[in-house]
Amino acid sequence: MSTLTRIIDRTVEPITTDLDGWKVVSGNPTMKTWIEYTSPDESMITGVWEATPGTYHATYSGWEFIHIMEGEVIITPEGGEPKMCIAGDAVMLEADFVGTWEIKEKIFKHFAIKLK
Repeated sequence: MSTLTRIIDRTVEPITTDLDGWKVVSGNPTMKTWIEYTSPDESMITGVWEATPGTYHATYSGWEFIHIMEGEVIITPEGGEPKMCIAGDAVMLEADFVGTWEIKEKIFKHFAIKLK
């Protein structure tokens, strides 16, 4: 049997606290995360995420594919070059990503995270 899950589901209650591995380093950004699908073996989650302007330091433990639907952010890997990402961009972050997210304009993105 196959299952279809529609993303964006506004009936899902958002997580309104900062996620594990994300720490504010400047400004007063806030985030909301809607986890709208978890695979049966809990190895994958998908949903949407929004964050307001400011800068977070992020440490990833899983692979993440994102599609930015709204906003503007500069993502800078530690020791790497900053990359401006805007609405329409798709980005792949590897499980060992460590760096900053400087949110210039409120971000709204789809995400798919491989946890295991």
